[in-house]
Amino acid sequence: MLSRVAENLYWMARYVERAEDTARLISVNSNLLLDMPARAALSWSTLIDITGSEETFDALYTERSERNVIDFLCLSREHSGSILSSLANARENLRTTRDVVPREIWEELNQCYLEIQEQTQTGLKPRHRDPFLKSVVRACQTLTGLIEGTLSHTEARTFLSLGRHLERADMTTRILDVRSDNLLPRSPEELIPFEHLQWMSVLKSLTAYQMYRQAVRLRVRGPDVLRFLLQDHDLPRSVLRSLEEVSWELQTLPNHDRPLAVATLVRAEVAEADVQTLARAPEQLHQLIDEFQIGFNNLHEAIAGAYFVVRPVKTASAQERTLGDDDD
Repeated sequence: MLSRVAENLYWMARYVERAEDTARLISVNSNLLLDMPARAALSWSTLIDITGSEETFDALYTERSERNVIDFLCLSREHSGSILSSLANARENLRTTRDVVPREIWEELNQCYLEIQEQTQTGLKPRHRDPFLKSVVRACQTLTGLIEGTLSHTEARTFLSLGRHLERADMTTRILDVRSDNLLPRSPEELIPFEHLQWMSVLKSLTAYQMYRQAVRLRVRGPDVLRFLLQDHDLPRSVLRSLEEVSWELQTLPNHDRPLAVATLVRAEVAEADVQTLARAPEQLHQLIDEFQIGFNNLHEAIAGAYFVVRPVKTASAQERTLGDDDD
């Protein structure tokens, strides 16, 4: 497979996964704010922190109001991480490589982008938000299903899987980092009001609530949620499972020594984390998640160095959070 084709497929999968995760995050946050009392310390600003786009947002808007945050994360063309921009970039990457995937995958992605683009003409009104977000999630899931059900087990499928699972791991850690900072107590005596609802929102934002109840069979608690989302081997969106998928896919590729070694190292760091201790020390958890994300950046760079076209590289953090702008 040509290096450029592999790179485009990898980023196409990352963009689609990010669009789906962003839609889920907005939907769950909307429902959580409806359930919480007005005095609760929650706001739309949290979503900007989760996506790591503070500087870009502040350059475009004067306040972090609900309307501005929704516009920024859903329909902004200036923000490369919005749902619209993510799907536009995914569409462009697939357009140049669509001869290696079934036609139905291209048609689904193209249709999804065109429908969402229509929303930019009138904006996203509150009463249309929920159907819009559900349509994004459904379209992204349909794309993933088409890939799983129609694409042969070739290198094209491998690079799509690498992009999808690395993006999942990154988004899961970002959600945990920002949410746990507000939810984990600083002392054993400290009780967080409405903690149960908020940890449920963390699980639901990753479509993990029902699987958590089946696996843990206890009420929703912070330490259990952290362990489940970081280290569960069976949950498709857990960080450990995503990294295991990356490792398995890398083993099918030639020249995999360097990226596989990095993936193994990051996976070991996640598996060996002492979640019970971290649950009592939010500052340590934040530091560890920062290390995980540095590891994800290193893993991305190892994959890019082994399989993609060599070009001037940005810093690791910029490479990840600008969504691979060099690929457009």
